[in-house]
Amino acid sequence: MRIAMVSEHASPLAVLGGVDAGGQNVHVAALATALARLGHTVEVYTRRDDPGLPEAVPLAPGVQVVHVPAGPPSALPKDDLLPHMDAFGRWLGARWARTGRPDVVHAHFWMSGLAALRAAGPLGVPVVQTFHALGSVKRRHQGAADTSPAGRVEAEAAVGRRADVVVATCSDEVAELGRLGVPAARTRVVPCGVDVRHFSPARGAQHGARPGSRRLLAVGRLVERKGVDTVVRALADVPGADLRVAGGPPPDRLADDPEAQRLLAVAREAGVADRVHLLGGVGHEDMPALLRSADVVVAAPWYEPFGIVPVEAAACGVPVVGSAVGGLLDTVRHGVTGTLVPPRDPAALAEAVRDLLDDDERRAAYGRAARRAAVAHYAWDRVAARTAAVYDSLLPAAAPARTAALAGTGVVGAR
Repeated sequence: MRIAMVSEHASPLAVLGGVDAGGQNVHVAALATALARLGHTVEVYTRRDDPGLPEAVPLAPGVQVVHVPAGPPSALPKDDLLPHMDAFGRWLGARWARTGRPDVVHAHFWMSGLAALRAAGPLGVPVVQTFHALGSVKRRHQGAADTSPAGRVEAEAAVGRRADVVVATCSDEVAELGRLGVPAARTRVVPCGVDVRHFSPARGAQHGARPGSRRLLAVGRLVERKGVDTVVRALADVPGADLRVAGGPPPDRLADDPEAQRLLAVAREAGVADRVHLLGGVGHEDMPALLRSADVVVAAPWYEPFGIVPVEAAACGVPVVGSAVGGLLDTVRHGVTGTLVPPRDPAALAEAVRDLLDDDERRAAYGRAARRAAVAHYAWDRVAARTAAVYDSLLPAAAPARTAALAGTGVVGAR
């Protein structure tokens, strides 16, 4: 199968440098590579943001990244890219008319969907859409702080209704898509993936008691919606535990980061400043060891479209105490791989963390179950196979076997 992926602002090549990599960059790179291992050919189209970039760059065997000239060849905030999506779509359509149409187009993020639909429509190419985050949810939780372009929610609704299939990354997203008018029959749930070889338990590791040490870990960008301040406040009711926070700028720049300084002020106010340690950004190579060093990983966002950290922790065999929001409702199985609590509730969070820290046997059992779940449901080969089944269901030759293909790979419809 010839697959075109459109990721207008998030180049998979940014993963190699790490500094500018976010969840969508990692997702697109890993999914494209895993699909190529299944025998497919993948081209990833991303906006040219540097005049020195060649048109095409190999990413992995069977995968190349194509730089699309849309807007100035310089770095722009993603919220400024909307005016250039028409040019992006025109360029895609002209290229595919010249070089041959792909079998399927998979757009990542709403603006990519606009460009993909413009290019694919006249050529009769089916379009799969993954939003990664929805503007309606962002607006609800961020209010006036939401910097999205005007009309984002309406555009997302239009993209969702026009795409042949919308792939949601979690079941909570399905309900939100329904409120936007996306037909349930055209929605599928396929989660984000994790490299279960890179993120794995230490050989012979036992997540039991560590004499003199009770280690909590929070990982993520230093933004208010991640709820790290809730974790800091909860720490006051978890005696003997230290909290390490990984994320944000390098350690030598934390003093200039407003959110880092706000968290330190919260820690002083809560009387736990000596037990909160901001680590700054931690590289991908070092993250598994950091996760394995924790007794419990704590993820307490207000909202989270998917949230890869709980899955990475699970792959390392570490239980998670998390907020019952968004993707965590799927990735943290309450009472099996971790514990879910209401968001913005330090008391409930502290109680759940204490219960796990005080029960070595249950904590170890959660860790083992979490690893099994990560391998069974979130390994990239599984995610790629389920995604390919969605693609297959859109191809004319596969239409009679659509139901069997989806059932055989575990792809589920809207719930």
